[in-house]
Amino acid sequence: MTPLVLVWVHLIAAVTWIGGMLFLSLVLAPAYRALASKPDAGVLFRAAAMRFRLVVWSVVAILVLTGSLLVVSHGWPLVEPHRWPSVLAIKLSLVGVLLLMTLAHDLVLGPRVRTILSIPSDQRRASDRTMLTAATWLPRVALLLSLAVLFVAVMLARL
Repeated sequence: MTPLVLVWVHLIAAVTWIGGMLFLSLVLAPAYRALASKPDAGVLFRAAAMRFRLVVWSVVAILVLTGSLLVVSHGWPLVEPHRWPSVLAIKLSLVGVLLLMTLAHDLVLGPRVRTILSIPSDQRRASDRTMLTAATWLPRVALLLSLAVLFVAVMLARL
């Protein structure tokens, strides 16, 4: 694959992930909150989120593969991060945090929220309410972080 094609595939994967987060945050979540009293709203939101989870982890694999190939194509040693440009190290550090947040969301927060939502609201503990609040903020913070990654990627492209 030529570097141009690698960059194009890398960008398509990144746009898919960030675009999906924007859609979920700015379109689907507000629509869900507006219709939360209707039983099908939760089913639709969960189905969309689960489908997006498959998309996310697929594009993460593409991003890791194409990103690694792009690092090598620039002549930077893949296994010697101390020789990378600082902008690349910053970008990959942000990506690492974003991946950890995504894992926490998918493996810990999401399942816990589903359990909490099955409990009647008057029987939820304070820790349950805190978890629900965290569940609304983690995706927002992840979205901001992904936009920061995109900004740093633009800086990297200008090297």
